[in-house]
Amino acid sequence: MFTYLWIPATIFASGFQVARNAFQRGMMGSTGPWGATLVRFLFGLPFSLIFVAVVSVAVPTARPNFSPAFWSASTSGATAQVLATASLLVAMNRAGFAVGTAVQQSSLPLAAIVGLIVFHDHLSGLAWLGVLITTCGLAVLTWPRHATGPRPVSGALFGLLSGLCFGFSLNAYRHSGLALEPRHPIYSAIVSLAVVQAMQSAVLTTILAVRDPKALRAIAVSWRESVAAGLCGAIASSGWFIALALAPAAPVRAVGVIEAPMAAVAARRLFAERLHVQQILAGGAVLAGVLMTTLT
Repeated sequence: MFTYLWIPATIFASGFQVARNAFQRGMMGSTGPWGATLVRFLFGLPFSLIFVAVVSVAVPTARPNFSPAFWSASTSGATAQVLATASLLVAMNRAGFAVGTAVQQSSLPLAAIVGLIVFHDHLSGLAWLGVLITTCGLAVLTWPRHATGPRPVSGALFGLLSGLCFGFSLNAYRHSGLALEPRHPIYSAIVSLAVVQAMQSAVLTTILAVRDPKALRAIAVSWRESVAAGLCGAIASSGWFIALALAPAAPVRAVGVIEAPMAAVAARRLFAERLHVQQILAGGAVLAGVLMTTLT
């Protein structure tokens, strides 16, 4: 029934993720990277709880199992996602919105490798070839000729760190959902998301209250932007969790590369970051690689 639902769920999530990233980047000047990271979790949590209420009514027979396997996967995934988000925001600030998003796409091959080594998710040979082609094509497609940020090299390194952490968190979230309630994957995905966001919100709020209370005040002052980022983040995360409950992380991330051209458009319109003609030359390779990864 849900065989291919993960594909539209991933595309849907990618669009809202670009919007959330844009809101967060706009807030970094006043909140800093950790404050902007908190926004997506803290202000996304109320929306996630609403989603839980809706799905609980829709699936009354679901019986969640909060086992050690669930807590291990969700906690490690939550930690990796926090680090990934902060690293991505630093990358965008130092190297530009489009560059940061492009380098963060390294989460595609890294998600496949982590899935194989850590979580024992296996892909076919054709799917691995698709991952390789998509990764190479994406690098050509999205890398700007001239970075717009003040420190592009360090920004790129933070982008790679973000990709590694996102690759791990994607795999961890897939297995937390499978451990919670494998009979109802969409229910499991939504409940897992709410649990993860609650943990992330509590920990980051406590840390900032102690170390950087000014960031919390800045978040409160910018509450309209915070709510917008939280809503986009909750919708995006729901899409990612649903997709990961239905398919391995590598194919999900392959389809998720659609966020790269979306980010390029956003960078041009919102941040005046100009891209160049050669950046679209690898579009056919990316499309072919995604199809090879998803159809096997």
